[in-house]
Amino acid sequence: MNFFQRQRDVRKVSRRFVVLFVVAVLAIVVVVDLVAVVAFGALGETGQRTDDVFTLLIWVSALMIVAIGLTSFVRTRMLRGGGGGRVARSLGGVPVREDTTDPRLRRLRNVVEEMAIASGVSVPEVYVLPNEHQINAFAAGFSPADAAIAVTYGTLERLNRDELQGVIAHEFSHVVNGDMRLNIRLMGTLFGILVLAIVGRVLLHLRGGSKNPLPLIGLALVAVGYIGVFFGRIIKAAVSRQREYLADASAVQYTRQSAGLAGALKKIGGLGSRLRSDKAEDVSHMLFGEGFLFSRLFATHPPLVKRIQTLEPNFDQRQLDELSQHWARYPPAGLAEDEALGLAPSGPAGPAPLPAPQAPISVRPDEVIASVGSVAPAPGRVAASILDAIPPELLDRARHPEAVLPLVFGLLLTSEPATRANQHAVLAARYGDGLADAAVAEADVLAGLHPALRLPLGELAFPALRHRPRPAAEAVLACIHALIRVDGHIDVFEYCLSRLLHRELHESMHRGAPWSRQGRRNRAPREVVDRSAATLLALLAQAGSADRQAASAAYREGLARVVPGSPLPYDPPAAGAVALEPAWPALDALDGPEKEFLVAGMVTVIGHDGVMTVSEIELLRTVCALLHCPLPPLAQAQPERVVPDPGPQT
Repeated sequence: MNFFQRQRDVRKVSRRFVVLFVVAVLAIVVVVDLVAVVAFGALGETGQRTDDVFTLLIWVSALMIVAIGLTSFVRTRMLRGGGGGRVARSLGGVPVREDTTDPRLRRLRNVVEEMAIASGVSVPEVYVLPNEHQINAFAAGFSPADAAIAVTYGTLERLNRDELQGVIAHEFSHVVNGDMRLNIRLMGTLFGILVLAIVGRVLLHLRGGSKNPLPLIGLALVAVGYIGVFFGRIIKAAVSRQREYLADASAVQYTRQSAGLAGALKKIGGLGSRLRSDKAEDVSHMLFGEGFLFSRLFATHPPLVKRIQTLEPNFDQRQLDELSQHWARYPPAGLAEDEALGLAPSGPAGPAPLPAPQAPISVRPDEVIASVGSVAPAPGRVAASILDAIPPELLDRARHPEAVLPLVFGLLLTSEPATRANQHAVLAARYGDGLADAAVAEADVLAGLHPALRLPLGELAFPALRHRPRPAAEAVLACIHALIRVDGHIDVFEYCLSRLLHRELHESMHRGAPWSRQGRRNRAPREVVDRSAATLLALLAQAGSADRQAASAAYREGLARVVPGSPLPYDPPAAGAVALEPAWPALDALDGPEKEFLVAGMVTVIGHDGVMTVSEIELLRTVCALLHCPLPPLAQAQPERVVPDPGPQT
């Protein structure tokens, strides 16, 4: 199942969830109406019963629907406003600093960063649940830009690096494929149908005189509210079980080995995965393993042995019992296992030298499309090669909350002198000459950075930007937008990288893309979508070839993949890359199949001559990320096999 098919599957699950939610609400309303009728019959007068009962039912039903709907809406908005970090903190999560030196925490951050680089998404927030000593983890958030990954202390303590990578890969599958957005909505919406039981428990504990009716009302609400509890558990089980199998399969695909994930599941079987937090049931459907004791009917995860047998068909319950007995006597220690297995870091290394260029890589659109939403082969090796190729001092500045700002601005400055002078003026007006000069100095250093390293460096710098105070982050957001629109020439890659960082920072603060109000709720007319796609393809064709005839041929072939039979001519806008500004709302609002055709068209344009340079691949990856279709680094385009841009073609 590729990324676009998975997106369609998430939408189907969302529709199923809506149906189940409506059924649950109707069941609660019917039961409450019956209780009201019984109570009215016991207290009312016989002569007026029919009309009064009908009026009562209308009011009670309306009140229940409004109460459930309003509670669900408010709870979902609260969860969305805090991002994944809010969920992690509600369970006692503590953030892991980017510059941590604790061996266990450093190993965790390294694995998360490697997986983010290998999947082409920004590095999520990382949390540890220090009071949870069994093995579990979860991913939460509305988008990769506001995602958080949290692991328990037991996960850090008991898993070796391969097992930890399997768990993190499982969670990244939820991040990349949109499962965590569904999980957050599920968490918020179900709160509405569980709220009656919560209110009832509160009323039960209120004290008063013998005539105080609140405890009796509370008892009734608890009885009715447990219908909501029943349906809530049924819905979570129905939505999440199959998704856990898919996430396990994705984790194996991501890590290219099943032993790590299987080992983590075995340790859960032997050591447990229950959470002590009183909010464990709220997040049960988003955990790596069962975090709350359910009966089989309500279990949010497939049976543990079946999950292991999917990875190791010959495994059985007897082996799990033997492992449990062994670990009860000799609890596993993850770092010690790393030493024994040769997985421990050997110490810091200097930047990896970039070897001589190789020939441009051949490309097939269907292979690139299949890689969208996946992870580069051997993600640890791919990410390590990228991290090793970035000078350590750049990595340090990317992770430092103060040094990151001139570094990021330097990454976004163009090489064209007149335009850079205008950008310097923008920075000086907003931050002073000191920071503007520092950004220019960083730009000079970054000019020698390999094209395959610019996007990963920006993604690594994103967490330090995201953690700035809200007013400071808003100022950075406005400055990046000003740099995008500065007078002068900005090439397509510089523009797209600037726009990508702007969009990710905006999403982390506002929980939605800058154009979400324009696009998602009001789909653009077909002709606007076609023109937007034509503008994007024309600019990509122009960036790939200085020969207008060759660029026109690439454009026509790509447009035929997106809009077959379209008469739109090859006409790259005179405004350059900034002309894409009005195109993003229409293009990002496309559904899965339409985006799949658009990505195919982009690959066709960029690889029209049958090959792609590294710079062309990085441009494609940046545009795909802008459209929420993360594309991992292609294996042939890693820094150890670099391809420089050819000179202008005529």
